[in-house]
Amino acid sequence: MAVAVEREIVESRLGPGGRLPTERQLALTAGVSRAAVRRALGLMEAQGRLVRQVGRGTYLAPGGEGSLLFPTQPFVTSPIEIMMVRGLFEPQLMGLVVMSATSADFSEMERCLRGGATASDYLSWEAWDKALHGSLAAATHNHFLIRIGEMIASARTQPGWGGLKLRNSTEERREIYRADHHAIVKSLVERDPAAAQQAMQLHLRRVRVHLLGDNHHGQFEVLGDFPPLEAG
Repeated sequence: MAVAVEREIVESRLGPGGRLPTERQLALTAGVSRAAVRRALGLMEAQGRLVRQVGRGTYLAPGGEGSLLFPTQPFVTSPIEIMMVRGLFEPQLMGLVVMSATSADFSEMERCLRGGATASDYLSWEAWDKALHGSLAAATHNHFLIRIGEMIASARTQPGWGGLKLRNSTEERREIYRADHHAIVKSLVERDPAAAQQAMQLHLRRVRVHLLGDNHHGQFEVLGDFPPLEAG
């Protein structure tokens, strides 16, 4: 299905930042279901090749000279740096999401939760996981914050992150993360910024412990004390 989407991009002569046809149009063109289109778009988004904007559509990721997602110099980082930035950035978004999110934003979060609930392998889970976190940044309606979120999403496509996540991915852990995601979205829907921030902090601490071990370089001490995490 991803090949069919790529063919549509080529035939439409879309450039960086170009808007893709709707899911319905892609499904009709390729002769497949809209669910298959969503899966393909989710995987391409996880690879950093697409950007979804709630209420606006799906776009080719920006590229070329000076792009934040594809800078002139190779963008090299590490899982440690990614988790440090996520720990500083994502919990702080929660208050702004509570203030700014619309019903369409919450619908997108719920769509991502449903997709994550059906993900049974690493690639599909990572696609929906990244899409959910992207929907949270999009719900701030702050273009600068959304761009920072896109940079974090792009960093998650690097081999160092992907290889580490793949080696540590189990169904048990995915189930824990699903529960975390539901707690985050529930708090946001209830317009409870403190609960949403704590749920996000706990979620990121779980991810960090699973990937890097407990108290790695001490950079997450700011998150406070939480109950012991599952070792699975």
